[in-house]
Amino acid sequence: MTEKILLELLRGYKLGEISEAETVTKLKNISLSSVENFGFAAIDHGRELRQGFPEVVYSPGKTKEQLKIIFKNLYDKSAGNLIASRASREQFEFLCEEIPAAIFDETARMIYVDRDKTLRRDERKKILIVTAGTSDVPVAEEARLTAYLWGNAVETCYDCGVAGIHRLFAHMDKIISANVIIVVAGMEGALASVIGGLTSRPVIAVPTSVGYGASFNGLAALLAMLNSCAAGVSVVNIDNGFGAGVLAAKINLD
Repeated sequence: MTEKILLELLRGYKLGEISEAETVTKLKNISLSSVENFGFAAIDHGRELRQGFPEVVYSPGKTKEQLKIIFKNLYDKSAGNLIASRASREQFEFLCEEIPAAIFDETARMIYVDRDKTLRRDERKKILIVTAGTSDVPVAEEARLTAYLWGNAVETCYDCGVAGIHRLFAHMDKIISANVIIVVAGMEGALASVIGGLTSRPVIAVPTSVGYGASFNGLAALLAMLNSCAAGVSVVNIDNGFGAGVLAAKINLD
């Protein structure tokens, strides 16, 4: 976005030549060209305006130098919270020299900057995250932290899978009161169907790669969730806690 284009747009709005809605639309369209190219990465600075959250960085496959350049650039040129997903401690320690505000969550494997620490999250539209087992918690924590940084109130119920289903029923008040439920399960992935049959709210199922040989690194859970007979269950990719957290946050916008 050039200064000339922006000034022309603001003057048109000020003079009443274009409406407020048209101005917003034009700004979003202009943001499509707000890309900064570093050769190894093209950073989309317009994403925050279009989608309400800055570009999120997927860390695997990037050198620590590349990750630092990308994350620092986003830090300097955005206003919202920032996320680098599936990051290592080594990448974090290299990056935090430049960005002291960055935090590393070992369980979620996420580097993040929380600029909304005083944000009041709507407890009436709570996102509930449920795991079948403790081994599913890393994926669940990725979903929890993502949804939280997107501005949502989040609650968790961990280790209450179908092998001891009475543990799940102890949390029925949370299941009934949640606005969106994320279910994280490996093995046979049955928990998503069970919870889908207990609530009228949307259920986002996250298959994990937890399980023995015939689980095929999460494929069995993925197929079971896709074939759920419970109404209102959607499914994201294997181990995709981030995708589930974002989807839950977008559902909560309505």
